[in-house]
Amino acid sequence: MGAMHWLELEGAVNARDVGGLPTEDGGAVAERRLLRSDNLQGLTPRDIKVLVEDFGLTTVVDLRGTPEVTKEGPGPLTNVESVRHHHYSVLPESGGTTDATADDISDALYLKRRQRTIERFPDDVMTALYLGYLEDRPESIVGALRTIAGAPGAALVHCAAGKDRTGVVTAFALTVAGVRRDAVVADYAASGERIRAILDRLRASPTYAPDLDKRPDDDDHRPKPETMSLFLGEVDRRYGGAVRWLDAHGFDAADGAELRGKLLG
Repeated sequence: MGAMHWLELEGAVNARDVGGLPTEDGGAVAERRLLRSDNLQGLTPRDIKVLVEDFGLTTVVDLRGTPEVTKEGPGPLTNVESVRHHHYSVLPESGGTTDATADDISDALYLKRRQRTIERFPDDVMTALYLGYLEDRPESIVGALRTIAGAPGAALVHCAAGKDRTGVVTAFALTVAGVRRDAVVADYAASGERIRAILDRLRASPTYAPDLDKRPDDDDHRPKPETMSLFLGEVDRRYGGAVRWLDAHGFDAADGAELRGKLLG
């Protein structure tokens, strides 16, 4: 498995192309088909040129919650007519949660949600949180994957940090495409290489700083390979795997074939 294909942008620090990840049948994901990133609010004119002209970006899949989108306002890419934006929050649409601290839901409004999250998988709260995405917003997972599959050019999936919500949706897309599980896990964990820069950017935003202040230790936010391994293992155990979970929620064989064609063709 080769090195990650990082996009060295001026206004985002966790952007990469998943092209090159190996598949179970000896192939690889095609380049310039699926990109992933942290928040896009700080993109510069140079960044936009790189994404649109060099990578052929046509489609943005925004996984942030409605409160985040509202507070942050329109990003620079919204001014580019050739790029279409699609919003699929994987969080329950209530209150002002941003998921920046992921498992830290300490306000009274979210105590019940936190308890429910932990009960899903007490052994690992991040795995429990990811399972919650599937339970709470299955239509958003399915919608995001359909949008990636149908993108006329490169699709870019992002949230705030580009590691949790983006990590789950990307992992499902790669799994449908037949990417080796160890490569799916490695792609998820790669965000840990840039965790300090990711958190520094978020702490500069009034939208995310209050949540991050609750957990100031950077290592608490670092994605761990075992978390994605546990999550995918639980998806296997509970639902028979990502493909069967998707099929149960309307993402059928034809959808899967379209997504594979997009990522591998």
